[in-house]
Amino acid sequence: MRFHTRKWVKPEDLNPNGSLFGGKLLAWIDEELALYSIIQLENSRIVTKHMSEINFRSSVIQGDIVEIGIDVVKFGMSSLTLKCEARNIMTRETIITIDTITMVSLGIDGKPKAHGKTEIEFIRDRLK
Repeated sequence: MRFHTRKWVKPEDLNPNGSLFGGKLLAWIDEELALYSIIQLENSRIVTKHMSEINFRSSVIQGDIVEIGIDVVKFGMSSLTLKCEARNIMTRETIITIDTITMVSLGIDGKPKAHGKTEIEFIRDRLK
């Protein structure tokens, strides 16, 4: 799994228990998945269609740093299926896992659009 993004847990990210609010973490993850999909599918019109079971495994407190990792599970005709893990960079404990997330590429009309991709591409390879 490639870990792409790091987030610093600040006071405004905490729930009443003093740990990271789960909704905040899911927002960070959804944004990272969208950015990753936009880059992979070369289309800025991407939506989250589905997330499988979300498994919260450990908590995070103020001052911790969260890493968000993504792996491609498969390429569909208009979709990209990913899996995700967030972990505490300080303790290396897994915070959350999501086994499948489906991101869909849309056309100008707002309907699914075939992307023609079949494998992970890196920007550095596109520039050659």
